[in-house]
Amino acid sequence: MTAELIDGVAIAGKVRSEVASGVEKLLADTGITPGLATVIVGENIASQTYVRAKRKACAEVGIQSFGHELPAASTQSEVEMLVRQLNADRNVHGILVQLPLPDGLDEEAVLAAISIQKDVDGFHPINIGKLGMKGRDPLFVPCTPDGCMRLLEESGAQFSGANAVVLGRSNIVGLPAAMLLLKRDATLTVCHSRTKDLPTVCREADILIAAVGRSEMVKADWVKRGAHVIDVGINNKWLDHPSDREMVCEISGETFTAHRQDESEKGGRKRVGYLDEKSGSVYLREYLPEGRSIDGLVKLFRRHKLVGDVDFEEVQEVAGYITPVPGGVGPMTIAQLLSNTLRGAQAAGG
Repeated sequence: MTAELIDGVAIAGKVRSEVASGVEKLLADTGITPGLATVIVGENIASQTYVRAKRKACAEVGIQSFGHELPAASTQSEVEMLVRQLNADRNVHGILVQLPLPDGLDEEAVLAAISIQKDVDGFHPINIGKLGMKGRDPLFVPCTPDGCMRLLEESGAQFSGANAVVLGRSNIVGLPAAMLLLKRDATLTVCHSRTKDLPTVCREADILIAAVGRSEMVKADWVKRGAHVIDVGINNKWLDHPSDREMVCEISGETFTAHRQDESEKGGRKRVGYLDEKSGSVYLREYLPEGRSIDGLVKLFRRHKLVGDVDFEEVQEVAGYITPVPGGVGPMTIAQLLSNTLRGAQAAGG
């Protein structure tokens, strides 16, 4: 038996279409256009990439996007002051502070400063508290766990009375996912690093959500035949290449594996460093000498691919339904963020 793929791209597209219709209706009924404010502190490349994707997604569904970029040297009071200003801005219905923040800033204090009415990430203590209480509903649910639930719904998972196992107990995914499953009357087990005999525990699951951040940890013999498997993990797996060799960074002294660019290669490459052919010096990408241009330097690559916490090739032969990586949970996170922003605007307009 080969598992049926749970197509996160298609389901996220469905959510976005629902949001776009909701935005159009809200504007027609109230004159309100939902607005999402994004805050970046510093120049983290990954954070900038994520935020650009979120702003693009906002534009596609008719949500206004307000970008705020602060220098890495910003003080705690400066960051919190911006958050308070956004709390008071009637055009902003959701505030997203992109993590991680630079060293020296108190992330918890910054996140706590976000108004509960604009907490579209769903991490405000009151939202989390209501999520964990019977008979209470938070205004916002954390985006990734909420996306996992939508994937399960769309793939026909039955929650009531099902054995559900969440592998991982992070505040961002594991714990909120567990609480959402409990609200659906699933019988729940949360696993972590101290859990004994993980394969046996996971094998009892009708629904298995893997969110531990360990490449291909979940194997076929961990999974109950016919189970719904949601893979939240996004891990970088290095692949061997015949031209790979060990190199030593001139600046840091670190040893790394890479090869010179091969023009015949397509996709699946990550630039990890540079070679100065004249001097023979090698540099890791993050340790290029200050002020040194990459012009004239040879690019050094390593082959890689993105994998989840589940060994997809193995587990798809056992599971009934499974999310791929990429193309599973990832697209749902932004889709649910858009949905939360619309919900915030609807609450403000009501």
